[in-house]
Amino acid sequence: MSFQENYIENIQFEFNRYKVMGDKTFAQLSDEDILWKYSETGNSIAIIVKHMAGNMLSRWTNFLTEDGEKPWRNREVEFEKPYTSKAEMITAWERGWKCLFDALGDIDHSNFDSKIKIRNEEHSIIEAINRQLAHYCSHVGQIVFMGKMIKGTNWISLSIPKGDSEKFNKKMFG
Repeated sequence: MSFQENYIENIQFEFNRYKVMGDKTFAQLSDEDILWKYSETGNSIAIIVKHMAGNMLSRWTNFLTEDGEKPWRNREVEFEKPYTSKAEMITAWERGWKCLFDALGDIDHSNFDSKIKIRNEEHSIIEAINRQLAHYCSHVGQIVFMGKMIKGTNWISLSIPKGDSEKFNKKMFG
């Protein structure tokens, strides 16, 4: 496997890992929960997802040929009027991720050395992808943290639950 193939395979895995963390968080939340904010100036999960979906559609639509900041994107609106239902939010979430994964599927050895622009700043494909991975990881972390705050003791852990590390390690190492 070439470096390029290995990188794309790995990055698809990593993006999917964070998508699944969001999916598993949403599964635990209600329509009301996605609108909860820690403070008046904070963002709800519905707003964070609206921003992520807007960013994904802008960055990954025609990823190889157009600047990642599309003229049709209005970033400021992403922080206004949250989705009003979990179903509406998840539809936008899925659309953004589909755009991302479709764009990653278009990258191969013939275009791996292409230069990508984001806000007229040139990036290698690796730089552009890593930039987006870091951005989405931070927002998924916010979503998970807020989900834990909302659910409290009813939160179902997305990783190794507290106190279960030894049991998990025994399973992994025999």
